[in-house]
Amino acid sequence: MWHAGERAVQARTGQQERADHTGRSIGRTVPPVAAEFLTARRTLVVGAADAEGRLWATQLAGPAGFVRAADPHTLAVAARPAPGDPLAGVLAGPAEVGTIALDAAGRRRMRVNGRSVPDGPGGLRITADQVYANCPKYIQRRTPADAPADAPTAAPSATSADRLTLRQQLAVANADTFFVATAGPDGRVDASHRGGFPGFVEATAPDRLRWPEYPGNSMFMTLGNLELSPATGLLFPDWETGGALLVSGRAVVDWSDPAAPVVACTVLRVVELAHATALTWTDPEYSPANPAPGRRGTPAAAPPGA
Repeated sequence: MWHAGERAVQARTGQQERADHTGRSIGRTVPPVAAEFLTARRTLVVGAADAEGRLWATQLAGPAGFVRAADPHTLAVAARPAPGDPLAGVLAGPAEVGTIALDAAGRRRMRVNGRSVPDGPGGLRITADQVYANCPKYIQRRTPADAPADAPTAAPSATSADRLTLRQQLAVANADTFFVATAGPDGRVDASHRGGFPGFVEATAPDRLRWPEYPGNSMFMTLGNLELSPATGLLFPDWETGGALLVSGRAVVDWSDPAAPVVACTVLRVVELAHATALTWTDPEYSPANPAPGRRGTPAAAPPGA
């Protein structure tokens, strides 16, 4: 069930027994309740490696039903990344992918990892290898909304650089949610979710990010992958505009305190996507599980007005 990196982290944190118990929920098929969950989603985060081996995480969006279980082993996704997205070319062919579907309004999420192939002119079919739900911790409650029918539409556009601008650093520092893609020793990709109060991610320099790892399901798939390979892809959604900030880098974990690891990421490439989706979202209702600012793992009440 576990590769050497995951086992090493589980042992370091004393979580082997709990990981084995939680790991029993990982399947290779999409059960009916998961199929129903996926059909209601408006977004799907996809992680994959580009032709140079850099990892990225990006977001696909569409009407309810754009993601569905074609059968117990296969996801059909009626969307692909737009031109300018670093995964546009990759997902036009076969690729190892990690995906996570987030129900922000209901504080639910599930992951489906496997192999993707193009499906028609603008879709994907993903053969599932790992299927499992995650707990509701650290999910900020939000509800999506489509742009008004009479609103002017703008084509997606992309800008790229090798470091974050000051504006992008401020956006990261104000983020309460991001997604992270990592890969195991066999090249299989995993996509996961991170959340906290604004400020839990720090941009310490134009090419340096860091964040605390809060207690989760004890499987340590992300940190287990980083134990063996530092390649990392981050996605910071812009909930107000439908844009997205994509970062590809290399991450290392500081295990000075095994109960409260901290991840430091060196930024190698940045792509900002304007008008990545037509969705905007309501203001957040912060998760009651979010640790208090400056603390690791101690839930606190949301800030005034949250």
